[in-house]
Formats: sequence, C-alpha cells, structure tokens
Amino acid sequence: MRCSWCNLKNEKYVEYHDKEWGVLNTDDRYLFEMLLLESFQAGLSWECILNKRDEFKKAYDNFDFDKVCMYDEIKVNELINNKGIIRNKLKIIFSINNAKIFKSIINEYGSFKKYLDLYTKGTILYETGKVTNKLSDEISSDLRNRGMKFVGSTIIYSFLQAVGYIYSHDKDCDLYKEGSL
Repeated sequence: MRCSWCNLKNEKYVEYHDKEWGVLNTDDRYLFEMLLLESFQAGLSWECILNKRDEFKKAYDNFDFDKVCMYDEIKVNELINNKGIIRNKLKIIFSINNAKIFKSIINEYGSFKKYLDLYTKGTILYETGKVTNKLSDEISSDLRNRGMKFVGSTIIYSFLQAVGYIYSHDKDCDLYKEGSL
C-alpha cells in the first residue's frame, strides 16, 4: 500500500513516493531544488511539477543556485518561452530572487540545513493529515520577511515533507512509521 495521493499509474510519482518523499536529504542543492519546485507548485498539483522536473533541471542549470542567482532578462525570457516548465513570469522572476536569498542564508548560516535546524532542532516531526503547522508557519514567516515569494506556510510544509523534516506517510501506507519531535 502507498499513500492515498500517490497516482499508481504514474511511474515517476510512484518512484518519488517510494524512494524520495519523506527521506531526509539536507544537501543544499537538493534543498534548493525542492524549494524551487514547491514554489512553482503553488496553485498546481505536485504531480504536474514532478512530471516536469527533468525539464526544470535542464532549464535551471541542474538547480545550481549560484548560476540561478546570475540569471538576467535574457534568461528570464528563455524560461518564459520554455514549454517544458511552468511558464509563469512571476514565479520565474521570484525563483531568481529566492535563489539570491537562499544563497544569502547559506552565507549567513553555513548551509541551508543549519538554517532549518534553528527551527527543527535537527529532528524529524512525524505527523499526518496536516497542510501547515507551527514549524511551517515560522519558517515561512522568516523567509517572507527576508523577501522570498511563493513560500507560504502550505508550500513550506510541503517542502519540509519532501526533504524529510516532516514524515507524513499515511497510516495505511507500507512506509508509515511513528516517531516524535
């Protein structure tokens, strides 16, 4: 059994569910990738974003945030015209701005993981049936205060689930396990 949201007809989705979602990964590039993809998800389904993930990876230079920070108007126009990704101009512009803030957080704390650890205390929260919580509210608020966009509490909650800080497999899923904060 898998989580109820996992579309069993989509191999990418099944593989993502089985091998990646909820598995702690604190590599800065991966954290940037997930934050960028989650911000593009706003108003869309995760399955839609996941299906375009390879195209996002190509378009965004393998999620190299140093390169994304340097994107100019020519690159913005290239992204807007890229049919393989979500071509929302505001999301594209803010993805570049968010990359700059992401990098500034790394410069301030040494890594994005260390920044997240201020809130998570380096532990994993086990919970299901939620879309926001105090943790996502606090991180979202701080990121927005720093100037990030498309990082509301629901997006940050999904991000924390994706990268493994919140473990949310459904109780009837084979990957379900219990723990505590």
